[in-house]
Amino acid sequence: MNKDQVSGKFDQAAGRVKEKIGETVGNQRLANEGLADQVKGAAKETWGNAKEVAHENADADRREAERNANDTRERIANKVQDMKERVNEKIDQHRKPA
Repeated sequence: MNKDQVSGKFDQAAGRVKEKIGETVGNQRLANEGLADQVKGAAKETWGNAKEVAHENADADRREAERNANDTRERIANKVQDMKERVNEKIDQHRKPA
């Protein structure tokens, strides 16, 4: 959980309290401020959710790219080894007995 998510949840809870107090004492301005705080908190939490997903996806993409690079490097190393062995076999075929 990131700071935007936490802050958004806090703003929503504080807004609900402020709204209820405003309704209880008959203060419409305070009740409306509480509702506005809830909206602001919901937006902050949603922004935090979006950032978290973006970070998770970036991490997953980085891990996948690393796996792909490792696989490619292994395939190339195997190809080089195979080519070396084939060339050495050809060389051995042309070697004259001592």
